Amino acid sequence: MKTDSELAFAIHLTEIEEGYTVTAHPDELDWIGTGRSAFVFRVRETDRVIKKFFPSHRHLAAIEGSIYEQLSPFATYAEQYEYGTDYLVIEYIEGQTLFECLISGTLITDDVIQTVDRALAEARSVGLNPSDIHLRNILLTPTGTRIIDVARFRQTDPCAQWDDLKRAYHYFYAKAYFPKRFSESFLNTIADVYKGRLFESMRKTG
Repeated sequence: MKTDSELAFAIHLTEIEEGYTVTAHPDELDWIGTGRSAFVFRVRETDRVIKKFFPSHRHLAAIEGSIYEQLSPFATYAEQYEYGTDYLVIEYIEGQTLFECLISGTLITDDVIQTVDRALAEARSVGLNPSDIHLRNILLTPTGTRIIDVARFRQTDPCAQWDDLKRAYHYFYAKAYFPKRFSESFLNTIADVYKGRLFESMRKTG
């Protein structure tokens, strides 16, 4: 079987008008997601995923790889196995994102909030600045709460996103009368409104 680095190098990307697309990848990989800066593949029959960065974002591999190295002592974050010039190999985590929990009606308990708080404090303890913490990068698994996607943990600007989510959790979601299940379109609309207000706030202050 090919090594992780051989698999990563065999993923071929092509630039198109909308950005990038995958033109070839090894049979051992399943394409499972696309983000703002990379494609994600699962190595079949393993607990590993390869995050292959777009050519325009390949510099992020070294940044995110070194962040995962700093976070390696902390169990809440995904484990990293290796990284190269334009890829990461990290742990595949089976579970539901908080976004998916809101769609399915799976209850999000206060223990989840406390676990994320502790994990962010651990990141700060090694000199990082946790940023861009949102519903899609927090996972509920059979063994507990996990965090993925730490690429923006070295941003210097303060990020209130997690504090805003906590506030919404305690003021609304945690109340017995508040619904626990929402449509995906409703959640996406809320996210768009939040991002719009955040951008406007940044524009006025910066």
